[in-house]
Amino acid sequence: MKITVFGTGYVGLVQGVILANVGHHVVCVDVDADKVEKLTQGIIPIFEPGLEALVKENSAAGRLQFTTDAAAGVTHGDVQFIAVGTPPDEDGSADLQYVLKVAETIAEHMQAHRIIVDKSTVPVGTADKVRTWVARVLEQHGKTALTFDVVSNPEFLKEGSAVADCQKPDRIIIGTEDTHSIEIMRELYAPFNRNHEKMIVMDVRSAELTKYAANCMLATKISFMNEMANLAERLGADIEAVRQGIGTDPRIGYHFIYPGVGYGGSCFPKDVQALVRTAENIGFDAKVLKAVEARNAEQKTTLFEKIHAHFNGALSGKTFALWGLAFKPNTDDMREAPSRVLMEALWAAGAKVQAFDPEAMEETQRLYGNRDDLTLCGTKETALNGADALVVVTEWQNFRALDFALIHTQLSQPTIFDGRNMHEPARMANKGFTYYSVGRKPLMSE
Repeated sequence: MKITVFGTGYVGLVQGVILANVGHHVVCVDVDADKVEKLTQGIIPIFEPGLEALVKENSAAGRLQFTTDAAAGVTHGDVQFIAVGTPPDEDGSADLQYVLKVAETIAEHMQAHRIIVDKSTVPVGTADKVRTWVARVLEQHGKTALTFDVVSNPEFLKEGSAVADCQKPDRIIIGTEDTHSIEIMRELYAPFNRNHEKMIVMDVRSAELTKYAANCMLATKISFMNEMANLAERLGADIEAVRQGIGTDPRIGYHFIYPGVGYGGSCFPKDVQALVRTAENIGFDAKVLKAVEARNAEQKTTLFEKIHAHFNGALSGKTFALWGLAFKPNTDDMREAPSRVLMEALWAAGAKVQAFDPEAMEETQRLYGNRDDLTLCGTKETALNGADALVVVTEWQNFRALDFALIHTQLSQPTIFDGRNMHEPARMANKGFTYYSVGRKPLMSE
């Protein structure tokens, strides 16, 4: 099939590449000429395991093209994916200006029937807005005889495993009541729907809400577990034992019940806020979602509070080794990252940071530039040099194995603040460290 994808951000790029990889002919359209040129050369703007090789392979095979020519994109694809950003507006609601601009562009250049697919995460009712928008533009251009349908097809990709998620989706949500569109979408996704039926067809508004409900449920699990961790500390319980105790219950499971320093990234914070605003717009008080958002914001301060208490508030002039900048492993994304809240609090208190992350160093440099109180280090070991304590913020795999002798040698004080509970407190104390984690009693070195 011939497919066009508007937007080469995280969702659009991954979706376009994977569709091309199964044999569809895909044109990706973006307004950023520099980005398009780099993608054409195989230079990827994001870090996502496996993506770069697939871009190069499918571009070389002629199944994947990148362009700024919107008219060519509309002419090419029988199915037109809208995969542009929906950033939070000032009140936290999703800003639909880019989605509606693409809808307008498609309508302006349409010469035949098109299926317009909302792939962007959009509020309930967006498909109706897009349908109205397209119809109005077609009328303005004297093309009322042209037909189209608007389908909701939300994405469920996880940063760090987006390629695998797209290749082997758990479910494929299709929101439309148009028989022809359902048939086309079945054909489009047939390569991903072979072992068992993964496609779930529903009305368009239910499909739109499904995406928000999924992300908000996962965010709720994280915030609930963080609240239990805070309670465990105060009650003298061990949240890791509690986690294992409740995770064995199949109704709960182990996914998303790891305590830590809060969620970040481009999805959970934005989607929780957007659904809260959607609820407010219809006069509904989303109490649970508001609590999820509030707990997460507070949880991002927990490491700083532990550091502040340990040093009795005397942080000015102190230096902290910080391991992990991205909001989660296997990505360079620092949007809403807990590391940013921590660093900014340390700087405000007069402390310095020596930071390392396997992938997010360039993004950190872009965000903060050259600061006297921030040193970006080439290795995790270099970040330790002369620091007063080590702080672990992101659970990268290579932070699990510790060179205890080296850490003792490099740190001025053998103190570790672990925001991801990567190590056992008793073992760390036996190794001579004062060790703070989340939801467990701090243990002091003897």
